[in-house]
Amino acid sequence: MMAGRVLTRFVNRSLLEVAVGAKGERIRGSNRFFRTSASWIVGALGSGRAAFLLGLPVLSGLSYQALRKLQSSAVVCALNKDEVLEQADYLYSCADTEKLYQLLLQYKDSEDAEFLWRLARASRDLSLLPDTDAGRKKQLTFEAFEYAKRALERDDKCFAAHKWYAICLSDTGEFEGVKVKIGNSYIIREHLERSIELNPKDATSLHILGYWCFAFAELPWYQRKVAAVIFSTPPTSTFEEALEFFLKAEKVDPNFYSKNLLMLGKTYMAMEDKEKALHWLTRAKEYPIHTLEDKEVHKEAVELLNQL
Repeated sequence: MMAGRVLTRFVNRSLLEVAVGAKGERIRGSNRFFRTSASWIVGALGSGRAAFLLGLPVLSGLSYQALRKLQSSAVVCALNKDEVLEQADYLYSCADTEKLYQLLLQYKDSEDAEFLWRLARASRDLSLLPDTDAGRKKQLTFEAFEYAKRALERDDKCFAAHKWYAICLSDTGEFEGVKVKIGNSYIIREHLERSIELNPKDATSLHILGYWCFAFAELPWYQRKVAAVIFSTPPTSTFEEALEFFLKAEKVDPNFYSKNLLMLGKTYMAMEDKEKALHWLTRAKEYPIHTLEDKEVHKEAVELLNQL
């Protein structure tokens, strides 16, 4: 049985950290493996405040035998599906993006959604590396979307396929203009909701959907007017709706992610509930720092606490 665990993370337009495993998805605790990834933007208008990002999976629990194979070979090889997927998830946890991509590229013609959504994830990760030039980035972005689309076509009951379809669709919007990007945001939400329906215990999808709601809830009035001109019925949401998803994520997996604690604090601030904002921002500030994103969350939490 594969030891898959998935992590999906958000931040502003700079960093995003996610861990996605094979059979279940949850965000790491302080003693779990982690990795960082880049960002994706949905529904950005004007200054880009209505934007949210997503990243990709981490996995631990690789068997000793599989680990030995990885350590002893520059090119990862496997004889069966489970072994390939374990190796792929291990490479993801190590952030060995190029080797992961080359491993999964061998299965680009597969009819198996488990290979395809991972290949979409790997293609996207490769596109986000700092040394990837603009032309290659665009190519990989649309390549990732095609793999995610095929994964969904092969298995529409796979919650990870719905999640990565939403992510990759959002990425393509960067190259297709604001109107397409806003229109896609409806589809993105639809697939995130379907992912949650298929796996209600996926805290990361709940967090992502909460961030989606928060982004559109805080959209300034003048950006709403711009959106209304470009798109007759732009997406809308409320802080109350965002709060519901953030709280559900925390209930599913308590203290799973520093960013979720921060967003709970920010949402309560927006709702002018100072007492609860102080509670969640304090928890975000005290969250153990393991990643650059945790450090950034800590810094923002301190700044917001000083404002309160």
